[in-house]
Order: sequence, then structure tokens, then C-alpha cells
Amino acid sequence: MVGPEAPLAEGIADEFIKRGMPVFGATQKATEIESSKVFAKDLMHKYNIPCGRSATFADYAKAKEYVQQQTPPIVVKADGLAAGKGVIVAESVPEALDALAWIMEQKALGAAGERVLIEEHLTGREISVFAFTDAKSVVPMVPACDYKRVFDGDRGPNTGGMGSYSPPPFYNAALAQRVQQDIMVPAVKAMLTEGRAYQGVLYGGLIVNNGEPKVLEFNARFGDPEAQVTLPRLKTDLVDIMLAVINHNLDRIDIEWSQDACVGVVMASGGYPGSYQTGFPVTGLDELDKDIVVFQAGTRLGSDGEVLTSGGRVLTVTALGRTLAEARKKVYANIFRINFKGCHYRKDIAEIKI
Repeated sequence: MVGPEAPLAEGIADEFIKRGMPVFGATQKATEIESSKVFAKDLMHKYNIPCGRSATFADYAKAKEYVQQQTPPIVVKADGLAAGKGVIVAESVPEALDALAWIMEQKALGAAGERVLIEEHLTGREISVFAFTDAKSVVPMVPACDYKRVFDGDRGPNTGGMGSYSPPPFYNAALAQRVQQDIMVPAVKAMLTEGRAYQGVLYGGLIVNNGEPKVLEFNARFGDPEAQVTLPRLKTDLVDIMLAVINHNLDRIDIEWSQDACVGVVMASGGYPGSYQTGFPVTGLDELDKDIVVFQAGTRLGSDGEVLTSGGRVLTVTALGRTLAEARKKVYANIFRINFKGCHYRKDIAEIKI
């Protein structure tokens, strides 16, 4: 089972398939739905999958000229994989031009920024939806909401995600049906038509305005921190589902989900998503309530077995509860017990105003 996007984009699933070894993950050609935002946008336009208007540029001067004609907010996206840092929502034209220069002139994101998309800014509620698919059947998972901005109140730069919760209270049966019929099933069918049979998990980052869902991006994997609040709600054995996907008999398995809610809060290194130091001891992991689950993303073991920080997003602290409020209360009652030098986390995850 392949978790991160980079190995998928490099073709790790293809190598396993070539050797006749079972692998749960999209092929290199299928992963392009995430690894190239230009490809994904072209696919959506071609197959009438709802999304925002956009223009693609490989020439900095032409992109600059186009940006100067737009009305803010303006979304600037690097085409390739950028670890959650390739999307800038600019509140002014000068800010958009700075983002463009940072990506295309300063080459801050390397090859990921050789092409850029300039997109219209869509407003509404953001939501993450997921589906298991074996390229024929498309089985929806429970949805989640994540928090991309680094600071409380959705302020500061975008990150890979500072926390999430599931289920979103505003996600009803009618909206779920629209997402399935207008976005997820058409996307899998489009990929098959394009000779890029898609199997694994398809992730749709959507925005919903007045009940109308539109795609912001697709990912070719579970994604975190959303996986860390959806998978704890899964009652069916995940291995059984993965084998059904690999063996192309997903339609023969019943997938069950818990009615409980789940909340996860990310603890990040000081300075993240910018530069940060690592190697600091993490304390308090043995002082948590028994029903708290901590996912370790940016940690390593020291020579004496001590847990040390090794990344930007270090931990996600999660809890299940009968309601979102209960799950949220559990997380924040425990998270303060964990500490490492410079750690910071958002205090408003799952603080929902419906």
C-alpha cells in the first residue's frame, strides 16, 4: 500500500504490477491526475466535471500579463507536486505577481513550477471526499474537512494540513449523490477512456457553494490529515477492501462505517510551513488517555529510543466521539500534554459554525 504521492508519481505501482506483486495504489499514468494540475484541469474541462475557470502558462511574461488583467483574489498554482506548498491564494495583484515570480523566476518549487495555472477564486465550504475504485466500481467513503492555513481563523500560508474532522455536518445525502454522480464516477470513467485505468483511492478536494460542488484538486491517495480522521471510522477490514480493489471485485464487498465522529489536530515544528529545525525530544506521549490515537508523521527514534522530531508536521492527535463536539473536547484535553521545542497547533479545529 503506497501512502505518499511522490513514489506513485515515480511509478512504484507499475514496478509492482510488472513483477506480479499486489499493490494498492495508482499507476504512474493514473497518478497524473494529482502530479499534474494542468492534466487534471484539462481532463475536467474535457469531460464536463465541474471546476473553476483557469489558464495555463509555461512563459513567465505571458503569465504576468494575464495576472495583471485579473480581479483578486487570484489563485496561482504550480503544475507539479509541491508538498502542499504549490497553491497561493493572492488577495491582490501584486501578491499574485510575487507568487508567480517565486514559482517561475526564483524556481522555489523546482520542476513543479515550470508550468502554472492561474485560476478563478471559488468561494464556499471546502470539503474532502474519497472513493475506493477498481477502475469499474466507485464506492464512496466518508467525507472530511481539513484546515490548510497554518494559523487560527484560516490565516497565514497554506500547509499540507493542520487538522481535520469527519463527518462535516453540512454534507447531506443530496450533496453526496451529486458529488458521486457529477464528479467521482465521471472522473474514474474519464481516466479509463483516456487509457489511464484508475484504481486505489481517488481524493477530491471540493468547494461547495449553494449546494453546487466544484473540484479544486484531485489527489491519487488517501491524503493526510484526512485519512487520520476517516480511517478510524472504518469498520470493514481495510486489507479486505484493498484486495477487492486489486482483484477488480470491489462490487462484491460491503463497506461499513462507524457513526462516530473523529477529530484530528496536527502538531507542527516551529517555523512550519517555512524553514524549521528538527531533532527535538517529544515528551508526553505516554500521558494520554487510552482512547487517543497519535499518528506520527515527522518523528524518528534517537539512539536511546527517545522520540525526536524529524519533519514539519510532526504528529496528529486524534479522538473518536459520539459527536464532533465530544471528539474535539477529547483531543484538546490531551494535546497540551505533548510537547517539543517550538511546537504549535491550531486551537480552532472542528470549531464549527453551521
